[in-house]
Amino acid sequence: MAVYQKELEFETRGKGTYEISHEVEALVRESGVRIGTVTVFVKHTSASLVLMENADPSARRDLEMYFDRLVPEDTDYFIHTHEGPDDMPSHIRMALTRSSEVIPVNEGRMILGTWQGLFLFEHRIAPHRRRVIITVLGE
Repeated sequence: MAVYQKELEFETRGKGTYEISHEVEALVRESGVRIGTVTVFVKHTSASLVLMENADPSARRDLEMYFDRLVPEDTDYFIHTHEGPDDMPSHIRMALTRSSEVIPVNEGRMILGTWQGLFLFEHRIAPHRRRVIITVLGE
């Protein structure tokens, strides 16, 4: 069984979803693994990963607006606000989503649904550099 691992860095422009499917797919091909899985892990507590509709950007915008309403940044009872009003809301949004995704690999490609994409979900207002670990495991 082969194991291939690499860390990628992604620049965000602030809150929103950023598709990373193509970069992860390139690493799957680079790994030489034909059948197995790819695990993607984001190394941050204020960003997350989501599998989401990638054909119509309005679906992602709706998701982003939903999270803005679900965990608003103007909540006065948050104590953990050391880094600003988006500090605690970004941690809660991350906890409600996922820090990792496991995707099947077959014939050297990720098996995603027709309209699925893998997205880095930035929860902070300011731009950030986000580190993501990709591990490909298989034959």
